[in-house]
Amino acid sequence: MAVVTGVDLYKKYGHPKDLQAHFVVWNVPVELQKGKIPKKVYCHPDLIPHLTQAFKNLISTGRWVELQTWDGVVNFRPIRGYEDKYAALMKAGKIEEAMKYLSIHSWGLACDVNAATNGLGKPSTLTPEFVKCFKDADFDWGGDFKRVDAMHWQVAKN
Repeated sequence: MAVVTGVDLYKKYGHPKDLQAHFVVWNVPVELQKGKIPKKVYCHPDLIPHLTQAFKNLISTGRWVELQTWDGVVNFRPIRGYEDKYAALMKAGKIEEAMKYLSIHSWGLACDVNAATNGLGKPSTLTPEFVKCFKDADFDWGGDFKRVDAMHWQVAKN
């Protein structure tokens, strides 16, 4: 499975530290605010159409009740477990190579849900129907990754 990487996003958008002025606070439309669906999301504007569709899918299928926690979008950091590799490459001036170890959250193009019950390396508690709601909105799911991260959703590679 080919998923979007930090290198892909770096080539498209540049370094995420330079993007922060472009992030927005999206006021989620009232008709999408059911249960734990957030009222506001701080993110890259390109995430909004994907989240809009995912939330619509959750509502139309009744799966919105499975969303127990909204655990955020923007978090400038390396992928967990790759902090040292990222730091070493940055120190060596190998910025583009370092980007493959930077979390997609750094670009504001990933979100986490139900983190307490879907920890890194743990089996998913999300139903296939819930997963389909996000996949049908062009998200890749961390539950499908080699290193399972079932709370994690990121924009799909186009």
